[in-house]
Amino acid sequence: MLESLRRIVQEVNNAPDLERALTIIVQRVKQAVGADVCSVYLNDFDNRRHVLHATDGLRAKAVGRVRLELGRGLIGLVSERAEPINLDDAVSHPRYQRITDTGEEHYHGFLGAPIIQNRKVLGVLVLRQREKRHFGDDEVTFVVTLASQLAGAITFARTNGELARLQDDGIPQRFLPGLPASPGIGIGTAVVVYPPADLNAVPDRRAENLDNEAKDFLGAVEHVAEDLDRFAVRTQAHLSAEDMALFDAWRLMLESDTLIDGTLSRIRAGNWAPGALRETIAEHAKVFDDMDDAYLRERASDVRDLGRCILTHLQKLTAAPIQYVPNTILVGDELSAMQIADVPREMLAGIVSTTGSGSSHVGILARGMGVPAAMAVADLPVGRVEGRELVVDGYRGRVYVAPGPTVRAEYQRLAEDDAALTSELQALRHLPAETTDGYLVPLYLNTGLVSEARPLGIEESAGVGLYRTELPFIVRDTFPGEAAQMSNYRQVLELFAPRPVTIRTLDIGGDKPLPYFPMHEANPFLGWRGIRITLDQPEIFLTQVRAILRASIGLDNLQILLPMISTVGEVDEALLLIHRAHDELLEEGYQVRLPPIGVMIEVPAAVYQCEALARRVDFLSVGTNDLTQYLLAVDRNNAHVAKLYDEFHPAVLRALLQILAGARVHGREVSVCGEMAGDPLATFLLLGMGVHSLSMGAGSLLRVKRVIRSISRARAREVLKVALQCEDAASVRRLLLDALEAVGLGGLVRPGK
Repeated sequence: MLESLRRIVQEVNNAPDLERALTIIVQRVKQAVGADVCSVYLNDFDNRRHVLHATDGLRAKAVGRVRLELGRGLIGLVSERAEPINLDDAVSHPRYQRITDTGEEHYHGFLGAPIIQNRKVLGVLVLRQREKRHFGDDEVTFVVTLASQLAGAITFARTNGELARLQDDGIPQRFLPGLPASPGIGIGTAVVVYPPADLNAVPDRRAENLDNEAKDFLGAVEHVAEDLDRFAVRTQAHLSAEDMALFDAWRLMLESDTLIDGTLSRIRAGNWAPGALRETIAEHAKVFDDMDDAYLRERASDVRDLGRCILTHLQKLTAAPIQYVPNTILVGDELSAMQIADVPREMLAGIVSTTGSGSSHVGILARGMGVPAAMAVADLPVGRVEGRELVVDGYRGRVYVAPGPTVRAEYQRLAEDDAALTSELQALRHLPAETTDGYLVPLYLNTGLVSEARPLGIEESAGVGLYRTELPFIVRDTFPGEAAQMSNYRQVLELFAPRPVTIRTLDIGGDKPLPYFPMHEANPFLGWRGIRITLDQPEIFLTQVRAILRASIGLDNLQILLPMISTVGEVDEALLLIHRAHDELLEEGYQVRLPPIGVMIEVPAAVYQCEALARRVDFLSVGTNDLTQYLLAVDRNNAHVAKLYDEFHPAVLRALLQILAGARVHGREVSVCGEMAGDPLATFLLLGMGVHSLSMGAGSLLRVKRVIRSISRARAREVLKVALQCEDAASVRRLLLDALEAVGLGGLVRPGK
């Protein structure tokens, strides 16, 4: 039966449309199980009925005509329970409903399996037998598995209007859900791209000439570096300096010791260049795959992209040039930054990927270029959308395939509204982020990508509120020395001087192991990470602190931030080491000054000790992403529970208030540097609480500034007061949406408002 299942699944996946997929299912399942009838009923929720859409064994003319009231009969019972129902004599069941039009009154055995997508029952796959029959466990499992294969096809058919054409009166068009990655509305034609080379298909092969293999590999790397430079030049007119630094991050990865030396060592061991490259890329990507941090985990796709690019040159592939059309919607399973850069900017109207998230390089580039993007649109059958019209709603992560006239006209209007909003936001450049009653809220930048070739800064920021130091450590095969680190930190401090730059000490370990410092833990979320590992390895911490302090000589715009603090003892120990590094440098003749030092509040334990922490340091910075995850016990990157993750949960709001109260006792300022800081909805709450500054990605600066300049602190406090009376996150979100609408800024978080 397993082989039958494999063949049927393959046939269904290759079916050109839903009608053919349903026909395959009913014919093959009936044959495989030896039933007398196999049918598929789909749920029409708008008209509240179950509709027979395919059958093998009942009257053919009944298809499309037999309709049960939603919830009635055994079909309704399967939908209601969302679980299989197996009856040897269906006729005797109290929920049995006879339908004479199908000719099924002579059947007794019944097996119904729900067709479920994202907890929603889309229909029922039904088997019938003339004689009494209780279907076996293997048969039930077989049918349930095949029912799940139909879910994606049905969802897509609803979206592109195919299901409407199969019904007499049709249903409203549906959208395919994903994750919002870049706000805006994109309307255009799908152009599908795919990886040019398949690393996984490369075999191991004994190299005949090791020197030639090494030479070919290094030549391919050089070609990829040239490609990156060419794409960077092509896109620099459309990206900010910070976003341009993404290309330098790629160069850093491309030229890293891990990639170059790892591949060369495998070549010297006897493998040919493509095989050596495959193993090196797989090993390097796995390091990122195992990380909890969303931003760093997305770097695994960057490593694989680089590997494919190198392999393309190794294999001397010359892919046929892609024909981009006006208003191209770029679509792929795993898009790369280079594929985006290849599209002329004036032709690019939107980006859709079936994988990834807003923290991927694709999402970052899309926001920097102002291109609407939706990621993780898992139900999109990429192979079937080439040349079709798509609508991309980057605000909500929705994609419409072949939209009808009404849907298209509405989104065209929303796109025009969005263009007007974008133009309005540009007028805010260089204006202060000041409330209507004169309260100034500095807006800082979250970053971690610095290069020697290009400046990183963005004019709109008041400085850097969070500089991540992890990437230069991760792309090497040994710990970087003090001089190399100092050079890196000096660049960012000089670029933003005299504006302040907050450098976070190394936040790796547990869930973010270094390739040369591996750790394996049963529960990395609660493991050896952040300040815990650097205090246990003081030589790592001291080297980094010395480099940071030396980098600030003569600039005096440095602040140091300590991550993953959960006890006051950790702060005391870290401060002793910082003072030790400072004293050592003074003894060595360096004119270093001790900078302000702060701690990140991202662990619930730190919330309850914030007053004691504030007594020891100069400022507090709240990492709302981790704090929310730890408070709610939710991994926002886990699809099963991600919907429970919500920074507007009352527990998160009360934790923020407690942090501010503790800091206020000792006159310490509090910054928020998580995603909440860049959410225009949250601006009301954070202003009302009295947060002193916000730090965010570059794409959020103007949107948050727009809210700040449109409200008073008094109004923000009023909204906060009501929000604190709410008992769930949904109520808080509705309140904030209403508050944003009241000042005419609903369009900042959703289209056309």
